[in-house]
Amino acid sequence: MPSPDHSDFIAAATALLSPRGFTADADLMAPWLTDWRGRFTGRALGMASPASTAEVSALMKLCAQHRVPVVPQGGNSGMSGGATPDTGGEALLLSLRRMNAILSLDAENRMVTAEAGLVLQTLHEAAAKADLRFPLTLGGKGSATIGGLISTNAGGTQVLRHGTMRASVLGLEAVMADGAVLDTLTPLKKDNRGFDLKQVLIGSEGTMGIVTAATLRLEPAIAGRAVLWAGLASLPDARALLLHAEAHSGAALEGFEVLPQHSLEAVCAYLPSARPPLAEPHAWHALIELVATSEAEAATLPERAEALLASAFEAGLIADATIAASEASAEAFWTLRDSIAPAERALGPAVQHDISVPTQRMPAFVESTIPLIEAAWPGTRAVGFGHLGDGNIHFHVIAPEGVHPATWQSTDAKAISAQVHDLVTQWGGSISAEHGIGQLKRDELARLGDPVALALLRQIKAALDPHGLLNPGKLI
Repeated sequence: MPSPDHSDFIAAATALLSPRGFTADADLMAPWLTDWRGRFTGRALGMASPASTAEVSALMKLCAQHRVPVVPQGGNSGMSGGATPDTGGEALLLSLRRMNAILSLDAENRMVTAEAGLVLQTLHEAAAKADLRFPLTLGGKGSATIGGLISTNAGGTQVLRHGTMRASVLGLEAVMADGAVLDTLTPLKKDNRGFDLKQVLIGSEGTMGIVTAATLRLEPAIAGRAVLWAGLASLPDARALLLHAEAHSGAALEGFEVLPQHSLEAVCAYLPSARPPLAEPHAWHALIELVATSEAEAATLPERAEALLASAFEAGLIADATIAASEASAEAFWTLRDSIAPAERALGPAVQHDISVPTQRMPAFVESTIPLIEAAWPGTRAVGFGHLGDGNIHFHVIAPEGVHPATWQSTDAKAISAQVHDLVTQWGGSISAEHGIGQLKRDELARLGDPVALALLRQIKAALDPHGLLNPGKLI
C-alpha cells in the first residue's frame, strides 16, 4: 500500500522519468486538470510525461507496486470528462503528449505507425506529403491525439464512408495495468489466434490498458472535391436528400452533415468573418462533400455535383443550394459546421447530448423530441446537428436566459439529460455515439445500459485491471 503522502512513489517516479518527465508542481499541472468543456476539475498527486513505451511500462509497474491509480490523457479535448482525475488527489495524471513520433509510414501499403501522442492534424499533414490521407477528421484535429481518438473510438465527419476510428486501426501497442506490453502493431489480413485483443482496447477510454502506439490505415489522397450547401424545409427532407445523394453519387459521397438555422446564426454571430452560404434562411441546412481519387474522376466532379443538385431540385428535396466555387470557399463551408460547438457554448449554458438512433429513425426522433423537451422545460431551446448519415446527432438543450450556470447544470440540466437519454433508449439508440462515456455519462450508462453487457464489461475490467488502477471512475 502507498504511504500516506506518496513520497516514496513520487521519489521513484522522479528517478525513473527525470524532472522533465514527472512533476508535482500545481501550476504546471493546472491546465490539464480541467476538461475541455470546463465541467470537471480534479486533482492529481503528480503528472507523468514519459517519452517511450518502455517508460510507460516501467511507470505502470511502479504504480502497481504502490497501488497508485492512473488517468491517461491525450490532447485533453474530450467531451465527457474521461481524461480528468477526480478530486481526491490520489491519482497520477499520465500525459502521452511527449510520445508524438511517426514511427513508420508505408506509402505502398497505405499504412502508418505512430505513437499515441501524435496530434491528428500532424498525421494529416504527414499523410498528405506521401500523397495519402488519414480519413478521419473533426473540429478538434489541432489538439486531439491518436491515442485519445482510439480510446474513445472517435467518429467525426467522414464516418459515412470510412467508419469510426475502429475501422482505421490495423494494429495496436498498449501497456497493461501490470506494466506488460501488448504488441499487435504488425497487421495481418488473416489471423485466427483467438480474440482480436485490440478491439477490447479501442473505445475502452483507458480503463483496460494504455494505448501507446497504433498502426493505422491510410487512403489515397483525393484528387478533387465538390462541397455543396443546400437549404431544406425539414429534417425528413434532409434524410431523403441523403438517400438521393447516395443513389446518385455512390462512393463519391464522403460527407453529409445537417444543421438547423439556429446553429448557422449562432456561428455567424460567433465568427465575425462568417457568412451564410445562401441568401435566404432555411429551417435546415445540409453540407455535402463529394470526392474523387483520380484525375479522371476529378475532371467530372463539378458536372456530377451540378447534376446532383439539379435532380434534387426536380425531386422537390431542396429549396436552394450552392456549390463552393473554390477551395477557400469549401473550407469556409466546413468552418461553419466545425464551429457550431464553440458558437453555441458562447451563447451560454447548455447541456449537450452525443446520441445516435437507427439512421432511418433520426428525423422522426428529432422532430418529436424537440417539442417534448421545450414543453417540459419552458424557456429552453433544443437544437440538433451533426452526422445524419450515420445516425449521430448532437442534441443540445440551451438554458433559459438569466439562469445561474452552475445551479442550472446541477439541477434542471441533469433532469433534462435523463429525459433525453430515456427517449434515446426507447428509440433503440445509444447515449454515446462518438464522445465516450467518461465520468459525464457513467451513471446514466449504469442506469440504462443492458445488464448483461455491463456485467461482461465489468468482468473484463476486473480481469485486466484487478486493482482498479486504470482510469478509475470512468466508463464503468
